[in-house]
Amino acid sequence: MIPQEERGRTLREELRALPALVGEPPPFDPAEVPAGPHELFLRWFREAVDAEVPEPHAMTLSTADDAGLPDARVLLLKDLTPEGWWFASDEASAKGRQLAGNPRAAVTFYWGSLARSVRIRGEVTHGSRAQAAEDFLARGAGARAVALVGRSGSPVDRAGVDAEIDAALRRVEADPGLVAEDWSLWCVHATSVEFWQAHPERRHVRVRYERPRGGDAWRTAVLWP
Repeated sequence: MIPQEERGRTLREELRALPALVGEPPPFDPAEVPAGPHELFLRWFREAVDAEVPEPHAMTLSTADDAGLPDARVLLLKDLTPEGWWFASDEASAKGRQLAGNPRAAVTFYWGSLARSVRIRGEVTHGSRAQAAEDFLARGAGARAVALVGRSGSPVDRAGVDAEIDAALRRVEADPGLVAEDWSLWCVHATSVEFWQAHPERRHVRVRYERPRGGDAWRTAVLWP
């Protein structure tokens, strides 16, 4: 934290004074990575859990709108299967509309205390309605109520928000099996996965997995820092 007496600096000076890359990564030898990225991701993810990284399943999902402008938001990883990385949301949300028009996305994980990040890019497909319903019903009652109201990201009169959510919560309590019609589960089928481990002198370690569209075999490359 910058001392209060030094706050007279410009923002640029203040930013330059902030420490960076202060995490302590576990040992990682890029010469010994597994054949595919899923196993390495699980290893890094579980190391983040063991290190008590806050919300290690939080990820930034990046999409593009009809004009090609990028958009990004943070949400939670729901599963990792041989097919790919899974997340859920309302199809009527901005991300849902963008994926309907351009079913490609990038996902970024950042575990700062371990000085690690993972970047994933690929095609996005829908899960089944049964999978979406199972995910929805696993959410807390309050989260289900908000999803039932819908309107994710749309302008609202804040004064009426609580009343609408309270009404939706009563519907959830009356019908515990109720599922929002627009709730969807998506899977990112990765064509590229990059693992990045920081070094305080910027001698970062970077390993990228790539798989051609329709291919099964992964190719790996160690990248310049």
